[in-house]
Amino acid sequence: MKISSRFTVATHILSLVATQEPPLTSDRIAESVNTNPVVIRRISGQLKKAGLIAVKAGTGGATLLKPLWEITLLEVYKAVDSVEDGELFQFHESPNPNCEVGAHIQGAMEQTLLDAQTAMEQVLAEKTLADVVEAIKAELP
Repeated sequence: MKISSRFTVATHILSLVATQEPPLTSDRIAESVNTNPVVIRRISGQLKKAGLIAVKAGTGGATLLKPLWEITLLEVYKAVDSVEDGELFQFHESPNPNCEVGAHIQGAMEQTLLDAQTAMEQVLAEKTLADVVEAIKAELP
């Protein structure tokens, strides 16, 4: 299983908004992301709700509400993935309580998985959208 792609799509959207000429419609963004405009509108709505972009209906497009260097990747992640503390990893349902492993697997792994989520969030908190845009520009010919 993979973590949802909403985070990377949201980062793609914000990077486009930061670097491309307006108007950036959902159709235009969807073409770059190579997905359906409905997906773009859904994620854009989440970014709008989080206060990261303004979206004008029709052909108005989207604009950033904060400077690139003020938008952390953790903020983007939380805007679209809604993973609460300690909930990034899910345990399988109903392990056998009569099995030594089944009865204790969650307790044995819980702190490690919480630590892994915390580490990931710390890395995302240290990176901004400006870092992403700079990396994109560095790869351009």
